Amino acid sequence: MEVMASIMKDHILQLLKEEKRIDGRGLGDVRPLTIETDVIEKAEGSALVKLGDTQVLVGIKVDLGEPFPDLPNMGVITTNVEFVPLASPTFEPGPPDERAIELARVVDRGIRESQAIDLEKLVIVPGKLVRVIFIDVHVLDHDGNLLDASGIGAIAALLSAKIPKVEYNEETEEVTTLDEYEKLPVTKIPIPVSFAKIGNTLVVDPNFEEEQVMDGKLTITTDESGHISAVQKSEGGSFKLEEIVYAVDTAYKKAEEIREKILKAVKKE
Repeated sequence: MEVMASIMKDHILQLLKEEKRIDGRGLGDVRPLTIETDVIEKAEGSALVKLGDTQVLVGIKVDLGEPFPDLPNMGVITTNVEFVPLASPTFEPGPPDERAIELARVVDRGIRESQAIDLEKLVIVPGKLVRVIFIDVHVLDHDGNLLDASGIGAIAALLSAKIPKVEYNEETEEVTTLDEYEKLPVTKIPIPVSFAKIGNTLVVDPNFEEEQVMDGKLTITTDESGHISAVQKSEGGSFKLEEIVYAVDTAYKKAEEIREKILKAVKKE
């Protein structure tokens, strides 16, 4: 395996010297992206994202529950990731491993830190009863860059979600679910854009082969106002200042293009 990885890295590095990639893309090209929303009938919101041959399904469920004690006037978001064993030879059955936990944490942070959802509007009774949003990410096919595909799927699913309105009776403390529906209070659309550093070259949206030989990875999540809500560096390696400047500038541009596709997918419902 190490010999094969070494041969693969040499091949990829040779291509990069000519500003080419193993799948024929340019250094700054994102793979073809398709987004379908409202694909799970019983979920409040859902999205199927295909980024090249990487495929991710995201479902949104909304329930009622208690707020966190230190955040009594805010609703709750919880993000989970499941690696379907058939999606990759590297995935194994069982509870989420470190990679799944890390992926869920970064997706969650991109949404939470950008304040993509107005959590105050999810409060029904301050300190007592709020809406709890469950973001469930299922990786169906792994061909690299799961983070971007998952982040795109999560925000697309949140934008597509419709939840039943509720009424709270203060005297009886009963909650009545109405037949009317409303959208989740999504106020921003954060988009993660990832870069792999291979040798001295940065490539956007790394595929599986590129991730196997990369020296480092950088993900930058931005919203439409230009705010950077999350930065994640992983897989070791180091990035020069000029590389980070390039990554930030590229992340803004690519996020804008992806955001337009998400909005088109949500409007098709």
